Amino acid sequence: MKDSLNIAIAGATGYIGLELIRILSRHKKVKILYLCATKSIGKPIHTFDKSIKKLNLPKISRIKNIQWKKVNILFTALPNGQAQKIAKFLPDSVKLIDLSADFRLNDHKLYKKWYGVNHKSKKLINKSIYAITEFSKKILHKHKIISCPGCYPTSVQIPLIPIIKKNMINTDNILIDSKSGYSGAGKNIKKKFKFKNLLSSVSAYGVGSHRHMAEIDQELSKFSRNKVKVIFTPHLMPMFRGILSTIYLQTKKNVTAKMIFNELKNFHKNNFFVKIAKFNKPISTGDVVNTNYCKISVCEDRNQDKVIIISAIDNLLKGGSGQAVQNMNVAFNIKETTGLL
Repeated sequence: MKDSLNIAIAGATGYIGLELIRILSRHKKVKILYLCATKSIGKPIHTFDKSIKKLNLPKISRIKNIQWKKVNILFTALPNGQAQKIAKFLPDSVKLIDLSADFRLNDHKLYKKWYGVNHKSKKLINKSIYAITEFSKKILHKHKIISCPGCYPTSVQIPLIPIIKKNMINTDNILIDSKSGYSGAGKNIKKKFKFKNLLSSVSAYGVGSHRHMAEIDQELSKFSRNKVKVIFTPHLMPMFRGILSTIYLQTKKNVTAKMIFNELKNFHKNNFFVKIAKFNKPISTGDVVNTNYCKISVCEDRNQDKVIIISAIDNLLKGGSGQAVQNMNVAFNIKETTGLL
C-alpha cells in the first residue's frame, strides 16, 4: 500500500457522511481530497457539524468535479439508487465503498422487488462483495465494489451466522425485534414518518415488509441448509443513535443456550470489534454507542428449546461509517482498528 490513500466522500453532509469525515480525518493512512454533496456547494463542511471546524478539510463540491486520477477510494453515503449510477463511470483504479443498498442484493430482480426501481449497473453486481468485515476479511481486497450492509442486518448477522453455520438453531422460526435511534432514518425523518409524537414515543414501522429483510434472508440463507425467511419488526426509539436487536430462536435437539454462548465466544475470539457479554447478562445500546463494537448477549429462556440473543451496535458506526472504514482497512492491508479507537 502507498503511504497515504486519497479519499472522496459523496453524501458528505448526511449523518453517515459526517461520521465518515470524523473517522477519516483522524486516520493516519488517508487524506480526504473531496467532500461532495448536491447542495451547499462551496460551503465549509463545518456548517453541518461544528465539532470539525478546526480540521483542514476541503469545501463541499460536486462529484463531477472530482479528478479521479488523484483518488484511490470513493465512499458513497447517498440515497439508494445513486451509487449504482456513479459506479458506471468510476475508473478501475478507484475502489467504491458504498453505504447504500445499491449492491447489497445479489439479484437485480430482487432489488427491483424491494426497492421499486430497475438497477442501473446490473453488470457490476458480480464485481461487488457484501461485506460484514468479520465474515469477509480474506476476500475484501479482490473486489472493486465493497457493499456495506444495513445497520439492522449487521446487528443480526454477527450473532446468527456462526450458529447457523454449525446447524445449532431452527432457521424456520427466527424472530427479530429491533429498536433503533432515529438517526437511522436520516435527516428527513419527519418527512418519512408521520407518527404522532415521533421523537418522544416508540414507533413500529415496516412491519412485515422492511427492506432489510431481503439482505438478512439472502445472507443467512448462504449458511443454512434451507432458505431462510426471518420475521423482523423494527422500531424507532426516542434516542438519537444505537440499535438493540433481540432475537428469539428455537434450538436444535440437544443444543443449549450455553453451547450457543460458547460457539459465539469461540468464533469471534479474534474479531476485535465483537464482544460477548457474560452468559445471561442483559446489555444495552449504552454499552456500544460512539464505538465500532458489536456486543452480544446470550440468554436462557424458561423453555429449554429456546434461546434469546441480544445484539447491540451503534447504527452510525458499526452499522454504518465505522464498518465502512473497517472494511477499507482490511481491504488495503491496514491495521483493522486504525481510526476506529
